Amino acid sequence: MMHKEIEVYVDDMIAKSREGEDHLVNLERLFDHLKKYKLRLNPAKCTFGARSGKLFGFVVSKRGIEVDPDKVKAIRELPPPSSAREVRGFLGRLNYIARFIANLTNKCQPLF
Repeated sequence: MMHKEIEVYVDDMIAKSREGEDHLVNLERLFDHLKKYKLRLNPAKCTFGARSGKLFGFVVSKRGIEVDPDKVKAIRELPPPSSAREVRGFLGRLNYIARFIANLTNKCQPLF
């Protein structure tokens, strides 16, 4: 069940399936496991029936995993770095979304 239908990261969880009927079965199994180990969910943090959503700073949907536009906007609105420490911070933010940026290493070369 874990990693196949359910992904867990610290205190976040996502149940995934291709078909609605499978999803109900997966949720029932998940709830059985939660009950077995006396774990509870926070209803305010639960969303059911979503076809896409934000998870770990990315947008997950039927199309796959995409960068969250809000993260890109936040990076674009950063003031230009004015110290080595700020450059490292900027590069750290870029590194978080690096797999979505073609030739990132070459593009960042002038910063070194």
